[in-house]
Amino acid sequence: MLTSDFAYDLPQELIAQHPVEPRDSSRLLVYHRDTGAIEHRVFQEITDYLRPGDALVINDTRVIPARLLGNRAGTGGAVELLLLKRLGKDTWEALAGPGRKARPGDVLEFGGGRLRATILQDTEAGARVVRFQYEGVFEEALDELGKMPLPPYIHEPLQDRDRYQTVYAAHDGSAAAPTAGLHFTPELLERVAGRGIDIVPVLLHVGLGTFRPVKAQEVSEHTMHSEEYEVTPNAAARINQARARGGRVVCVGTTTVRTLESVADESGVIRPARGETAIFITPGVPIRAVDALITNFHLPESTLLMLISALMGREQALAAYAEAVRERYRFFSFGDAMLIL
Repeated sequence: MLTSDFAYDLPQELIAQHPVEPRDSSRLLVYHRDTGAIEHRVFQEITDYLRPGDALVINDTRVIPARLLGNRAGTGGAVELLLLKRLGKDTWEALAGPGRKARPGDVLEFGGGRLRATILQDTEAGARVVRFQYEGVFEEALDELGKMPLPPYIHEPLQDRDRYQTVYAAHDGSAAAPTAGLHFTPELLERVAGRGIDIVPVLLHVGLGTFRPVKAQEVSEHTMHSEEYEVTPNAAARINQARARGGRVVCVGTTTVRTLESVADESGVIRPARGETAIFITPGVPIRAVDALITNFHLPESTLLMLISALMGREQALAAYAEAVRERYRFFSFGDAMLIL
């Protein structure tokens, strides 16, 4: 299976540069796997497709202002860090740019020296391990100096930080938003719960594994980067109970799929666990624990497009994307949504 098998043509003007208001007014493409039928709806109508007894599984990670712009100590050269994963109290895994000038031993300064970072070592994935020095509270300095880490295809400034955050975000740690959840409003979630649908939080801190591009020609040669996750005993029990009673497990976003499939046994039973996952879901990899998926439209040749192709079939996914292009849906992080039933 080639990476190029997951390519498709996308006009640049369909890449959403800003979120719609209100959140749940985005468009919704509904794909029925049993018939291949496609419906065009509005996201706030998603309650028409959720049933009493279903479990709606969300990822309640919170995006941190992980992008730091600063200078190299001594030379003053511009430098950027994108924090990916906290390794210890003051040590982080981060992407550094320009990478060729970010070498072990270099010291970087942010906010006129309020934050200083020493590069300790390179990682196999091309990132850096850095140690911060600061006075006061690190999180306060990061909140003041850091910027939200928008994807490179978004060129317009973000006016409101909260719009790159789900309304249910609770646990700091992500370098990118679980974007399928951006469509939900508190009022819509109340309507969902009022229909007898259990909204179950799990956690996966979105990092390099989710958005790292696939550079290998053969899909099987791509290596996923690990990301931290947690499924609590309470969450596992509620998801298992929903299925045992005939309900469906409806995931909000590919990150929740990866989380559940990382802890599901062969029969689809969810086991509580906490750790790191590098699961790579592609066509042919069995999906045991997920019955339906709410997701955005993903980049060509991406691991996320490969994941939804595992759920609905590669040809079917590309055909649905071609329909979305014809219908002028908005793509990627701030774009419209898709429901795979």
